[in-house]
Amino acid sequence: MASDAPLPSSFDGDEDFYSEDRLGKLTRRLREEPLIPLGCALTVWALVGATRSIRRGDHAKTNIMFRRRIYAQGFTLVAMLAGSMYWQKDREKRKEFEGVVAERQRVEKREKWLRELEARDEDEKAFKAMMERRRNAEKEGSNIKKVIGEAKDDVGKRLGESTRQDARAAGQVEQSSVMEKEKEEKGVLQAVKDLIGWK
Repeated sequence: MASDAPLPSSFDGDEDFYSEDRLGKLTRRLREEPLIPLGCALTVWALVGATRSIRRGDHAKTNIMFRRRIYAQGFTLVAMLAGSMYWQKDREKRKEFEGVVAERQRVEKREKWLRELEARDEDEKAFKAMMERRRNAEKEGSNIKKVIGEAKDDVGKRLGESTRQDARAAGQVEQSSVMEKEKEEKGVLQAVKDLIGWK
């Protein structure tokens, strides 16, 4: 894996070298190789002169201007080759630096992607834990309902047994009057309230 530190360069103290826009790059290149724009200007001057001499019908002047155009183009090519040879080391350093920056950006992008995946995984785990807690709470709620139902059934059975025992002891189930039944029901209700703990 590549180191995070950039490779050493003779441009380490020059921030403009690393952070330049297109216009800055163009002006820097014009300052580094001023002969190329001069050769381009001479070529254009020769072509304009040839065009004017063609319109006037001066064939001798036209041939001279076309020869000058060829010389200007040759001069421009020689200036380009000489400039590229002279600035080759600096351009290699720039390419090297750009490669290191691209590698660092790739590593940062990968790490950011991994962090995002980890965050999504944590969110998913938290969601699953929340759903599990909700299921457990629902199970506990159904268990509580089941216990309450069993308690109600148990209370009903006990009430039924106590009512039968009371009726046998009295021996007056068939002969009791309406008033006695009301008293008996009040007694049963009181017994139920006492069992449940109702005040």
